[in-house]
Amino acid sequence: MREFSTWRSPDPPTIAEILCHHAARHGDRVAFFFEGRATTYTELNNLCNRVAHGLSHEGVDKRARVAIVDKNSDRFFQVVFGCAKANVACVTVNWRLAPGEIEYIVDDSHAEILFVGHEFLAQGRVLCDRLPRLRLLVCLTGPTSRQGVRSGVHTEQSSRASSDWSRSPARVVEFATWRDSFPATEPDAVPGPDDVVVQMYTSGTTGRPKGVQISNRGLTFLVAEQQDHPDMAWNAWGRDDASLVSLPTFHIAGTGWCTLGLIGGAINVILPKFDPDRVLEAIECHRITRLVLVPAALQQLLRHPRARFCDYSAVRYVVYGASPISPELLREGVEVFGCGFVQIYGLTECSGMATYLPARDHDTRGNPRMRSAGKPLPGVELKIVGPDGHRLRAGETGEVHIRSPGLMVEYWNQPDKTRAVVDKGWLRTGDAGCMDADGYLYIQDRIDDMIISGGENIYPIEVENALSAHDAVADVAVIGVPDQRWGETVKAFVALERGRSVSSAELIAFARQHIAAYKLPTSIEYVSRLPRNAAGKVLKRELRLRMQTG
Repeated sequence: MREFSTWRSPDPPTIAEILCHHAARHGDRVAFFFEGRATTYTELNNLCNRVAHGLSHEGVDKRARVAIVDKNSDRFFQVVFGCAKANVACVTVNWRLAPGEIEYIVDDSHAEILFVGHEFLAQGRVLCDRLPRLRLLVCLTGPTSRQGVRSGVHTEQSSRASSDWSRSPARVVEFATWRDSFPATEPDAVPGPDDVVVQMYTSGTTGRPKGVQISNRGLTFLVAEQQDHPDMAWNAWGRDDASLVSLPTFHIAGTGWCTLGLIGGAINVILPKFDPDRVLEAIECHRITRLVLVPAALQQLLRHPRARFCDYSAVRYVVYGASPISPELLREGVEVFGCGFVQIYGLTECSGMATYLPARDHDTRGNPRMRSAGKPLPGVELKIVGPDGHRLRAGETGEVHIRSPGLMVEYWNQPDKTRAVVDKGWLRTGDAGCMDADGYLYIQDRIDDMIISGGENIYPIEVENALSAHDAVADVAVIGVPDQRWGETVKAFVALERGRSVSSAELIAFARQHIAAYKLPTSIEYVSRLPRNAAGKVLKRELRLRMQTG
């Protein structure tokens, strides 16, 4: 087994190597703490081995796909890392999506086994009935009462979920029973750095999600690249570190952050979802040293009644990103937490991280660099490209291109779309920005009109398609509008068919049948017609100007 000191580019570690490393050297250290259940690094390695053997027993070939639909949990990562050890890609599905959206992703991914949390079991059964490729449905959890973070600890090895399995069809099994019927020995698979670990779906401008394939290299390249690098103390983990995982693990931010803590040998405290009360409780109870937040979550924490009275003395770094943040909110966060703040900018297609704004560039008095997305991470390159394809000089605005060891392998089964965004190792982000003379990146706008609300990516065409399906709607256009809580929310401009009427509430309820709740408009403005150019394209800039001028 290779030592950490040998994990250097171009041969970074795999997830399997990382788990084996920690199990061998400090196996009794707690890796995960979830709902009162502790899992040591030795236990985690063994449990992931069992999952890997289980997948092999079920006939899942190397480099095949399985899918998981569940909220954050320790068992979520047993599945993801168990897949990694078996050299099988895990498709992490956004549980907040509408049933039809989830079905499309599971079907498109060619998943053969579906893991679900108990609250998604009924939906999982429907998917198994509708998708013949699914051969097994594994329920991860039973209906258990919450155990607070201050409750007694019990180990994962001794835990069993409770459920009435007598009513379950033969294709459904309970996770712990299934997992523990297989050996804990190391599997025969030998994954490589470029083998796919997770496949995460991100919506495209066509409205159809694209499967982004992220490799071992994508999740672990910072281990090889950052060693002895200045300004990277936020990712230099020690034995006393406790990391909080509260962002959704179906996103790269959640899974990527937990992986960084796992690589560092930290305790990873996992919450089922972001909840301000439980986040503050965990920070104090578990002496959290590092956590990652999106700006909307940071604002919710700062508005919590206990925010000014919480003990943040253990917190060393708050990492934030995924959407724009106001200078006022950032200054308030730095003042309240009293720790180092680090911004991360990236896309799922580059494993979630491309640039970082180090703690030393954050100042409660404000400074020009706090408006930037920072500078490239170790091993990452940036360039700004003009419409003619040529690199632009400092201060000139164009499209941001990224070259990174964390670049996706490709879009799943969409080679044309892969070629459209990746050229000679450079990723076209679709973001407009510029760089200063010191290499700091400033994001100016989003070329593709994507809306980011509370850290969630929303593409207008998805919402427009859902609204236009109503027979009273003649025309529709969607834009993002500023929102103090979520950063942006969805606003729709709707032109109705002559003689028809429909209320905003009715139209939103109709759209909810087709898209997830967080994609729904928060406001609808009825117009007689939409502004269009000679080619028939909606002039969204006029709609934005209309919002600015009132």
